[in-house]
Amino acid sequence: MEWGPDQKFGVASREETVRLTGRQILQGMIDGRLPAPPISRTLSFRPVEVGDGFAVFEGEPGPDLLNPLGSVHGGWALALIESATAAAVHSTLPAGASFATVETKGNFTRLIVPETGRVRAEGRVVNAGRTIVSAEARIIDGRGRLMAHGTSTVMVFRDIRD
Repeated sequence: MEWGPDQKFGVASREETVRLTGRQILQGMIDGRLPAPPISRTLSFRPVEVGDGFAVFEGEPGPDLLNPLGSVHGGWALALIESATAAAVHSTLPAGASFATVETKGNFTRLIVPETGRVRAEGRVVNAGRTIVSAEARIIDGRGRLMAHGTSTVMVFRDIRD
């Protein structure tokens, strides 16, 4: 996945984000006003769309992600599922709140290989409690085929000091 020449990677400071909602933080990353997390460059995927309880990531399954059998390592798809579900949850959080993923499960329905091309992971919040939120994600290829799907359970901290 190609990044723009001005793309910055890193972690935004608390001072930059403390007054922003989760959705504003994610949109800032998409727009380039905030740095993209370093893992985005490493794993060749990034957020491309965010809504209320919804987030989309796109990724390029390249040759650096192959397992010994020649398909993309399942951990890459699981990381993509976790990123999309966590971002969907993050999009619902008020300023000052944080979260941590408790569990992510994935199911792989087709082999992902470099020839698959760009894939899209759509994450959605399924149920939002005060502290525990569940979300799901689906990875779809360019032809609309389901490649993998999964769920995450996320713990919300309403105050960063929790």
